[in-house]
Amino acid sequence: MLVLGYMSGTSLDGVDAALVETDGARIEAFGPSFLSPFTDSERAVIEAGVDAALAWNGRGPARPSFGAVEAVVHAAHLRAAEAVIAQAGRRPELIGFHGQTVLHRPEQRLSVQVGDAQALADALGIAVVAGMRQDDLAAGGQGAPLVPAYHAALASKLGLGAPVAFLNLGGVANLTFIGSDGALIAFDTGPANGLIDQVVQSRGAGRYDDGGRFAAAGRADAAVLAHLLSHAHFRGEGPRSLDRYDFPLDWADACSLEDAAATLTAFTADSVALAAAGLPEAPRLWVICGGGCHNPVLMQALRDRLGECRSADDFGLRSDFVEAEAMAFLAARSLRGLPLTYPGTTGVPQPLTGGTLWRPRNGSWLLQDQ
Repeated sequence: MLVLGYMSGTSLDGVDAALVETDGARIEAFGPSFLSPFTDSERAVIEAGVDAALAWNGRGPARPSFGAVEAVVHAAHLRAAEAVIAQAGRRPELIGFHGQTVLHRPEQRLSVQVGDAQALADALGIAVVAGMRQDDLAAGGQGAPLVPAYHAALASKLGLGAPVAFLNLGGVANLTFIGSDGALIAFDTGPANGLIDQVVQSRGAGRYDDGGRFAAAGRADAAVLAHLLSHAHFRGEGPRSLDRYDFPLDWADACSLEDAAATLTAFTADSVALAAAGLPEAPRLWVICGGGCHNPVLMQALRDRLGECRSADDFGLRSDFVEAEAMAFLAARSLRGLPLTYPGTTGVPQPLTGGTLWRPRNGSWLLQDQ
């Protein structure tokens, strides 16, 4: 079937939408993709919602500001859908919806994604699968990473020999390891673009370190790096999934923008290298996805530590849309009752399907019973 997948990440650049033809086991073809950027005013609403979520931290009733975030998220998702459907010239049969993460606290069995799946189904007249992360949390997993099953399908489609690793560099970095025995292991390695973006934005120098130019002009602070790498996550004492706000940036006030960017870029690469050292086998290839693959300074830092690292674009994939594609793939798997998460990925006790199917209430279009 043709499935529309969405991803709205913690980098807050906008809503990614991608169409995939899939049966939930194999990837048949890729359809159009589109980024619907948030306007400055929309981003400000979401940032206020994130601030409210961090202050709330799961204590008491949810904050009223989440309603304003929901309206912004809904509008951006509709814009993205209209664009990809127009490009494709046909309507998808199903939607995989994630929503906008404003808080992720796996140790509390809490992950908050703002968005109304029923409203989306009604507006587009297409059935929506949502709530996949929450179902994993409810079953004892950490709700993340969700993408590994899709990474495994991509490796199969591309004929990549194991052991191989996929590394997504979004707000947080997460890896998927596919062993020579078929073992699937996944977890967040540490921060990626999120902290670098935060520092750049706080200095009024743009939204991100374009081309890694700030990091290239700075020097990593060894003492700060050692402090950052002493975090409990890197001792295996914390959760296997992270929030971009789990690492404070108070130290950056004493650094130049260039040195702070260099330090955070090295921190990202070092934390991935630490994760790689704990894998059962050394991947012969790392496939890099997400916005970070466009940062040549970060990519070189990863090559220095890991060996062969290639952008997903080198394989004819869309590095910026892999997570949106994954949501489409997972929606199709959910419809068929296939596993979405595994003990080696989210820590859920056994392979688990999940997600709730929301049908449009106006009856203009209904998914045929499977």
